[in-house]
Amino acid sequence: MELRHLEYFVAVAEERHFTRAAQRLMVSQSGLSASVRALERELGARLFVRSTRRVELTGAGQALLVEASRALASVRAGKEAVAAVQGLLRGTLSVGTEQCVTGVHVPGLLARFRAEHPEVEVRLRQAGSASLVEDVAAGRLDLAFVALSGTVPEGVRLVPLASEPMVLLCHPGHPLAGAAEADWAELGDEVFVDFHQDWGARGLTDRAFAAARTERRVALEVNDVHSLIELVGHGLGIAVVPRPIARKEQAAALCTVPLADAGEHLWEVSAALPDHQRTGPAARQLLAYLPSAATRPAPDSCPAPDTCRAPDTVPVPVHAAMTGPAATAATAAPASP
Repeated sequence: MELRHLEYFVAVAEERHFTRAAQRLMVSQSGLSASVRALERELGARLFVRSTRRVELTGAGQALLVEASRALASVRAGKEAVAAVQGLLRGTLSVGTEQCVTGVHVPGLLARFRAEHPEVEVRLRQAGSASLVEDVAAGRLDLAFVALSGTVPEGVRLVPLASEPMVLLCHPGHPLAGAAEADWAELGDEVFVDFHQDWGARGLTDRAFAAARTERRVALEVNDVHSLIELVGHGLGIAVVPRPIARKEQAAALCTVPLADAGEHLWEVSAALPDHQRTGPAARQLLAYLPSAATRPAPDSCPAPDTCRAPDTVPVPVHAAMTGPAATAATAAPASP
């Protein structure tokens, strides 16, 4: 079994397409297909189910993908370790991040690393924390900045960076606007905007409601912070978010309400790395920058307002944006100043 065969297999598995995989590897599609067929013959199993539009992994292919990714990561780490002994830092640094993490300014961190180590190719992938941690475990990422709310996979270690409480974000015309505090158990009848279940904040929120023995309805599920803020701004639902998201400039027209027992449900941001034996020199160098490079918020962050702004700063009028009981309450009485 050649490393080239494994590399080609992993590319097809990740792209789910032979043409795109060949373009990514800069090889001919016929050569790529021949390599995969040779690997299938050697293993005595089909690795892909092919169709005219895409390919899917078989059970054997899924099993091989985990080990092939780890094998390629180990080879890459070995090459980088030898270069490090020679005083060189080369190769590739693959970093993952969930959107709007706190405790680290990812663009600034990567910019500093690339300026000081121009021989290292920097790659970045943005996704939910659960997916990113799986990629670290499988060797597809060298390091990821995550807010993991579930179990840490075997072979992955977390380096804590920061923690923040969760808060309620709502339209200024919502009945909860201006409240001193909101109780998890009293929010069961509300319509929620929330992130995909892959996001750390979503898992944390789900567990908080489960602990309060309260069912909730997530009617609008998004994969983007700014989409969540805009949907809440149009009165389509409320959201439970980490406090840094409520402090973003785009959310300045909305109301932030503290949640009861917020200290029991903290949004914790960490750097996820492979175990010490598999952490490459480039990832260790990036991690070494964190004490000095990770303290500033992202450029579009801003302090959270103590009170709600007037409703006329929201994109659309309250009566046009909200429906149901919230709209009735909003039009019957003015919002708190």
